[in-house]
Amino acid sequence: MSRPVRAGASAAVALLLAAAVGCGGGSGGRPDTSAHQKLKWSACPAPDDSQDGATTAPGKQWECATLHVPLDYRRPHGETLGIAMIRAKATDRRHRIGSLIFNFGGPGGSGVATLPALAASYKELRTRYDLVSFDPRGVGRSSGVRCLGDKQLDAYYAADSTPDDSAEVKALVGRVKQYAAACEKNSGKVLPYVGTTNAARDMDLMRGVLGDDKLHYFGVSYGTELGGVYAHLFPKKVGRALFDGVVDPAQDPEQGALAQAKGFQLALGDYMKACGGGNAYSCPTQAEIRALLKKLDRRPLPGIGARRLTESLAGGGIAQSLYSRDFWQYLTQGVSDAQQGDGKILLALGDAMNGRDPDGSYSTLQASLTAITCADFKQRYTVPDIEKKLPEFRKASPVFGDMLAWSLTQCTDWPVGGAWRTPDVSAPGAAPILVVGNTGDPATPYAGARKMAQELGPGVGVQLTYKGEGHGAYDSGDACVRRTVNDYLLRGKVPASGKVCG
Repeated sequence: MSRPVRAGASAAVALLLAAAVGCGGGSGGRPDTSAHQKLKWSACPAPDDSQDGATTAPGKQWECATLHVPLDYRRPHGETLGIAMIRAKATDRRHRIGSLIFNFGGPGGSGVATLPALAASYKELRTRYDLVSFDPRGVGRSSGVRCLGDKQLDAYYAADSTPDDSAEVKALVGRVKQYAAACEKNSGKVLPYVGTTNAARDMDLMRGVLGDDKLHYFGVSYGTELGGVYAHLFPKKVGRALFDGVVDPAQDPEQGALAQAKGFQLALGDYMKACGGGNAYSCPTQAEIRALLKKLDRRPLPGIGARRLTESLAGGGIAQSLYSRDFWQYLTQGVSDAQQGDGKILLALGDAMNGRDPDGSYSTLQASLTAITCADFKQRYTVPDIEKKLPEFRKASPVFGDMLAWSLTQCTDWPVGGAWRTPDVSAPGAAPILVVGNTGDPATPYAGARKMAQELGPGVGVQLTYKGEGHGAYDSGDACVRRTVNDYLLRGKVPASGKVCG
């Protein structure tokens, strides 16, 4: 699927409102990349500006280490890559099951920064699991992809991403081409090796180094695609695995972007139906949101400091606010303030979408997302391809359709070819995998969960439905979802496929 709007970004909003180890090679002193290597766990440093998520060092219960992996698995004795890892040990050591490895999505999200920030949600899981996460290759401290400098990125994300005429189309295509060239210049060595298949191989090596016979896994959003690819490659190594906020593995980038347009439009409608009830700000209509975006296209508003709120930043901010029902209040206030000439809140939301910290530094989030997406998918869309599809995207979403259609240019001039047209997640012989779909999910629409369960295969994909809002289900607060997932991960109780919560 296309991943033009970040999947798995809610933690960044809550926290908002130098790779440590790079590529190395040579024969003498080459790090061990086998499953026999010993991880050197030590106190964790504070996240650096390459990592989205938390901004302070984790507490004493957290340890960090570096896993050494082959840069190119076809050359296992060649150059190496360092994968940044983090863990908190299980509290009930007598009944410990093993390690539970988390990927929070993106692709491009830093697991090292995100897991400690969200760990309170996983307190019960920590009783029997060591909680483990990592920055996947090309992300954060794991040789995170860098393209443009911070000031250049400010201009790039503020620029018009929904062109209205041929001149604006030409400008958009030129910017995307320059961005791809900058990525090749600044991160070209790692770009051919950042895809999902290599990340899945890294996870299997991680499993072995951690001492687990099976991979116990908690994948969110894009993390479900990574988990599905792992299950396909290593079906006999699958332990207890949860897929939450599920990517549709049968969709190509165009189909994925169109599904996201429909998903965000559905979430916007649900927000508008629920808006009100004593809110101090008036609830916007879809017509008012469209009018605001059109106005911003002509004349940006004052934002934060000298920065202004543009149409592109506002559109990203509105989409960002739909990832969680908890953030709907910021959408109401942000639109109301912007209608009065104040763009601060929508700009802050847009910054969260783009991985920008308040100090002006950008994480590798969006650069990594683009690099991994383009390394995965073969499709390269031209301007005529997109213009042909624009009416369908606009019908799917009058608010988000143009933005998502034009996002398909992200890989057009990418310097590395893609691996597949859609990923293979079939996993015959794997243990049951719990697949949780949220009916109101904007970023990974509900139909993806059903398709993932089918593609995993009979007896493998077990579907759980949550009738709710926001991206993902486990962290929604729904007691039924939490109880069902915990029974499965902690006690091995596989629910009947088709169970419904909410």
